Amino acid sequence: MVKKFLLVSLIGLSVLSCGDDFDDKPVVPPVNKEPVNEDPKSDSEDVNLHVKDFIWQGLNSYYLWQGDVKDLADKRFGDSIPDLKNAKYKKFLEGYDNPKTLFYNLLNNYGRIDRFSYITDDYTVLEEAFKGISLSSGMDYQLMAYDNNGVVAVVRYVLPNSGAEAAGIKRGDAFTKVDGELLNTSNYRSLLLSGKTQLTLEMAKIEVGENNRYKVINTGKTVTLTQTKLTENPILISKVIEKGGHKIGYLMYNSFVADFDLKLNEVFAKFKAEGVTDLVLDLRYNGGGRVSSAIYLSSMITGQFNKQLFSKEQWNSKLQPIREKIGGVENFFVDKIYNNTGTTSLANINSLGLTRLYVLTTGRTASASELVINGLRAYIEVTQIGGTTVGKNQASVTVYDYIGTGRSRVKNPSHKWAMQPLVLKMANAKGFSDYTSGLAPTIELKENLSNMGVLGEESEPFLAKAIERITGQTSRAYTRKTVAPSLEVIDDSKSGIFGYNEMYK
Repeated sequence: MVKKFLLVSLIGLSVLSCGDDFDDKPVVPPVNKEPVNEDPKSDSEDVNLHVKDFIWQGLNSYYLWQGDVKDLADKRFGDSIPDLKNAKYKKFLEGYDNPKTLFYNLLNNYGRIDRFSYITDDYTVLEEAFKGISLSSGMDYQLMAYDNNGVVAVVRYVLPNSGAEAAGIKRGDAFTKVDGELLNTSNYRSLLLSGKTQLTLEMAKIEVGENNRYKVINTGKTVTLTQTKLTENPILISKVIEKGGHKIGYLMYNSFVADFDLKLNEVFAKFKAEGVTDLVLDLRYNGGGRVSSAIYLSSMITGQFNKQLFSKEQWNSKLQPIREKIGGVENFFVDKIYNNTGTTSLANINSLGLTRLYVLTTGRTASASELVINGLRAYIEVTQIGGTTVGKNQASVTVYDYIGTGRSRVKNPSHKWAMQPLVLKMANAKGFSDYTSGLAPTIELKENLSNMGVLGEESEPFLAKAIERITGQTSRAYTRKTVAPSLEVIDDSKSGIFGYNEMYK
């Protein structure tokens, strides 16, 4: 069961209630502050300074590497944790042009050690992203560099009943122009990831040319798509394949979203009813999500390890002893799905009791997906097919700026800033957590961009390889000949979405 906890007397700070369910609720910063004045919105400088103070206080309390960042030290500005009455501290905050600059300068070697903490000035977008809601035409694609600075977008999958599906877009399609402009490494973000509601794409195709290298060919065909706010069901495909005396469950799961936990449980009920003997879990495009959803999925796959240790958390040196004292650093396999407060059982988990698992991965498989792989490897045989994963073994929490005390505590109405800092590192039951370079596959396999196959079909190369491994029957579906790496993955369509490549509590 997901745990409850209360942080008390945090290094001399006031009592902090983090809500009933730490897995499903944001963290409240450990400072009870009143509005900066009666009408904070009337004084932008005061609001700006207040937000900077919120950022420093939140990172000082929760940031995983707080002890490694000199400017976040408790006594950086005096003998105690500062407030805005401290002239040295106030001058430090005022030295930064805006809150975002301050935030990224306080991180631990951002881009090298800390690759994933982020901040937003509109937490509504963040909250929607955690529910699977984003601006989209319904296609998921990867962006690849070619011919020096050219960029081609290659479609990985299309959501059912979306505008992209209606326009005939399918897996493996590609495009090189948006609204008449040729994509390149300098403009692709502004053309594709800046929130436009309508896009006209010029389509292309990818073939294997001379010297066994990919070549991009423009077709001249154009497609106009409208982007709207869509809620993506992360369960893209679930089916049972009977092959070689095995009943193989196939699940393509693209994000760990709590709102779909019960739907996921229904999938496993069907797998169980149909007598699934083996499972292929397709996480190749899954950037992560909710920790509790990862635990639920792992419990559905197994079931025989109920209440045994699934993962263990390592917080910063200030929080770790507090978390250990209240029993809040261990996560266990479960047999029930709980509501957002962790107090009411919503359903019994449908478990398969498997002792082996086949997982499909790529260089876009991250965070909560890696947590499932690493967590299960401590108990069962996990065969990983595909590419090395991202290597994100840390989790984050949402930190809001609350004002008031007790039940009168509310989000500060003067702004909508919120942080998503990394706050803990996750190890499996055997203590293994060292995979920042990614989890390497048991069987390496790359997608053939000139013939990606149809997801869920037995002939799709990744699934075909998994079926071959399960049944022992050789498949000719996957490409044995390696194509030269003439296209480099540089980004994807979800990189602009808050919460992507995330593992959060």
